[in-house]
Amino acid sequence: MTKLTHVIKRDGSVVPFTPERITNAIYRAAVAVGGRDRAASEALAAQVIAQLEATTPEGEIPNIEQIQDMVEKVLIENGHAKVAKAYILYREERARQREKRTDRDRMPSGNIPWPKLWQTLDWACSHNVHTTALLNEAIRHDRLHEIVTAAEAAYHEDVENAANMILDRRDEVRMVLVTGPSSSGKTTTTIKIGEHLAEFGFKLITLNIDHYFYDLDMHPKDEFGDYDFETPQALNMKLINQNLTDLFEGREVRIPYYDFKTGKSVPEHTPMKLGKQDIVLIDSLHGLYPEMTEDIPNEWKFKLYIEPLLQLKDSQGHYARWTDVRLMRRMLRDASHRAYDPTQTLLHWHYVRSSEMRHIIPYINTTDTIVNSAMPYELPLYKAKLGASFARWAEEYKDNPLRRDAWERADRVNALFQELDAFEDDSIVPENSVIREFIGGGIYKY
Repeated sequence: MTKLTHVIKRDGSVVPFTPERITNAIYRAAVAVGGRDRAASEALAAQVIAQLEATTPEGEIPNIEQIQDMVEKVLIENGHAKVAKAYILYREERARQREKRTDRDRMPSGNIPWPKLWQTLDWACSHNVHTTALLNEAIRHDRLHEIVTAAEAAYHEDVENAANMILDRRDEVRMVLVTGPSSSGKTTTTIKIGEHLAEFGFKLITLNIDHYFYDLDMHPKDEFGDYDFETPQALNMKLINQNLTDLFEGREVRIPYYDFKTGKSVPEHTPMKLGKQDIVLIDSLHGLYPEMTEDIPNEWKFKLYIEPLLQLKDSQGHYARWTDVRLMRRMLRDASHRAYDPTQTLLHWHYVRSSEMRHIIPYINTTDTIVNSAMPYELPLYKAKLGASFARWAEEYKDNPLRRDAWERADRVNALFQELDAFEDDSIVPENSVIREFIGGGIYKY
């Protein structure tokens, strides 16, 4: 039991001191350099706490910077130079992000696909669905079915164009990487790309990256018991790269099997071998992460990025956030397919967003094409399903400093929902729509 009870955050707020945060920070840094000894991380955290207790004057409250300085000191003193370096680099990166946040909000980002974005905005304006008021008007005048038809056609055109680009490179492409942030619609898009290519005689072999997760007890978790599955380090990247290399050299491999119920990986479980005309199809959050395919020639890869590039402005001139659209999608999918309470998804989302910003978004402009999966009609559907929950979360987490991220997201979505009419009849969604990936009832098996 530590005598330290509180800590001062960078914004000056005082929150309860939780020793598990120190253990988790050390373990995350260790995982980043290949270490997975949780007991060692706990022992090092205990040293950090002991030294903090010894150096913090009676009655004073340590701040975040003092704690982080102590973590670095203890890691170096114990000979963990690589872990200390990973921790320092992560800390410096977070500091740079804080310093540049204001400028980044004002300046165009190099990570935003501007040509595709302008194309999407032009489409929204030409169909009169670029503001909440106009979208409500479409609902009230019974024109939402028209919007559904037009939006679905635009998405399928994107997918078909991507498939044609692959066909144009049929003599060199051996791997199609469908990637994008969580709940962007990768699985449906992967299936549809496969359908198009199959029409031209290509045999697509899917490598399920989810089977490369490390055992659950090797994952970092926070003081709330939440595991971070969103980081690339949650996957055995070296094994993925090695299996791909072996497959392309004509060897049979046995890929692992990950049992999500037990949290255990079964090594060398499923045999896999490629024919000369086979194309490997990968649907993964981290398909653009260099380590996953570092030994595969770039000319063999076709990289497709997908994101719901929704262009919808509220009465204050603020655009709906793409990350909020995906949050709602994942809430519905997690509830439908994983029996997760949507509250769990909201409280976990900071992990999702942090990993996206570091490991996915920076690679957007390295892709061959971008598919927009946003449907202007989806938010009225989500309000009918989730509106009451967001109103409750916005109130419940308002004064909880430990849940500030959850509150900000809930409050923002709740404000957007206040301007939108709800639409309860999801039968308007086609059975082959990407939206069915999240609300269920589609023709594809996920």
